[in-house]
Amino acid sequence: MNHTKPIYVTGHRNPDTDSICSAIGYAHLKQALGENAVPARAGKINAETKYALEHFKMEQPLLLTDLYPRVKDVTLECKIVVKQHDTLRHLGEVMREHNLKSVPVTDSKGTLVGIVSVSDLAKRYFQELGMQNLADMRVRYRDIIAATDSKVIVSGEEGDTIKGNVRIAAGSIKTIKNTIGENDIVIIGDRHDETLIDCVNQGISCLIVSNNGRVPADVIEEGEKKGMFVLSTPYDTYTVARLINQCVPIRRIMHPDPVCFKPMDLLSDIKGTMESTNYRNYPVLENGRLVGLVSSDQLMVPERERVILVDHNERGQAVEGIEEARVLEIIDHHRIGGVQTSEPIYMHSEPVGCTATIVANMHWHRDVDIPPSIAGLLLSAIISDTVLFKSPTCTPYDKKTAERLAEIAGVDLQEYGMALLKAGSGIGDMTPQEIVKNDLKEFNIGDYRIIVSQISVMDPKEVMDIEPKLIETMHELCEKEGFDMSLVMVTDILQEATYLLYSGSPKTLIGEAFKKDASGTHVYLPGVMSRKKQIIPPLSEAVKRINNN
Repeated sequence: MNHTKPIYVTGHRNPDTDSICSAIGYAHLKQALGENAVPARAGKINAETKYALEHFKMEQPLLLTDLYPRVKDVTLECKIVVKQHDTLRHLGEVMREHNLKSVPVTDSKGTLVGIVSVSDLAKRYFQELGMQNLADMRVRYRDIIAATDSKVIVSGEEGDTIKGNVRIAAGSIKTIKNTIGENDIVIIGDRHDETLIDCVNQGISCLIVSNNGRVPADVIEEGEKKGMFVLSTPYDTYTVARLINQCVPIRRIMHPDPVCFKPMDLLSDIKGTMESTNYRNYPVLENGRLVGLVSSDQLMVPERERVILVDHNERGQAVEGIEEARVLEIIDHHRIGGVQTSEPIYMHSEPVGCTATIVANMHWHRDVDIPPSIAGLLLSAIISDTVLFKSPTCTPYDKKTAERLAEIAGVDLQEYGMALLKAGSGIGDMTPQEIVKNDLKEFNIGDYRIIVSQISVMDPKEVMDIEPKLIETMHELCEKEGFDMSLVMVTDILQEATYLLYSGSPKTLIGEAFKKDASGTHVYLPGVMSRKKQIIPPLSEAVKRINNN
């Protein structure tokens, strides 16, 4: 298994500041402990998180759209290619030397033009009956010289292509003369001198003398006059004939315009193509450049992506394709949800206000220093998740951790905290869709699929002014994605209260959970700031009561 593959540390979809900053912080810890960890994100970064990243001069994590296996996960390295004008003999040598079953074919500029397999080579020989007509195959004299290891006694133009047929001079002089035509290539063994000169006088283009046979002076002289080739080879006549047949250019037997894939193609998308074409290997191209091969034998067992989940543990909140990945660890501060693993894993969960609190203390427990920039991001996550310690989820442990991080980061806790919350509090140019999906999380509560989003603002009026549009968008989201209810928490940071907007059914669930008249489209919840502690638990209890009745 290739352990140089990265371990992606990622938060949930529609990420908040804790999800992003804890991923960066935990990836830093794993790197310090010698792991190839890469921080990742499963969605667009919000304004608050952007402010934190820019303030501490940190890059956005890698965007991870899904974890489904892709062509890049099964691509084999491809160091060996052949050119379309190389001979079949060269191809055979390459395949034998490197134990290859197929080889990509390029043109002189290195552009992929085909692929050739060992079965193509075998088919060529199974179909071979006697000497092949090489005139239309564009075989060059230089290829014949190389293939037969010939000594050039008289040379013509080596780059020229063969125009006649290949003949073996056998039998009587009369038979030979009747067989040989102009521009033919003649292979001849240990014959009388007059037979050799007779062949030359037939207007042939090349005379090959086998078994290192003697070439008389008059043959050489006449050959030079006619501008033809006279060659001497160590092989016997039969072997020479076979070797010449191997001078055919690869392009004559290759599969032109091969079926190609791209590194980011999903394996599920290419399986049908592979089954219908049934080739052994397929070239992989990136921006038109050959980067490897996909073998149909390897397709069934791709190495799964390795991931660590932070700030969530429910499948509905995880990046697409989580079921195809290997989850190594979960670091979280929420209820235990529905991510299933195929083997025991390391799981660190604590009832604190923020995942970053856990990540920071894991550094200190392992004696790993936190750089100021990472400390600043972890501090930002705690400020965000606890709404500067106003949320009921906040613990003394969170506050103590934040104070220590602020010292390392070199910022005033209250001053930076208010600046961060203010940066994320306005809706700015956010669309209704973006507001409705801001920090969205999915929950399975009883038989209901419910999504709960949250946006924290200094002035809730700017959000509530567009309530009808938001409710319409929430309704469309439920219809499209198959959710029972969509809830949006519009949390007033200064008043420490939440307007809870809702769409879908049953509305009685809202009334039962919060003891309010739920006939409208929102309820006002003073003192409510936490989804985790003040929204989800009452909903869960309400579902139980409704079901029991």
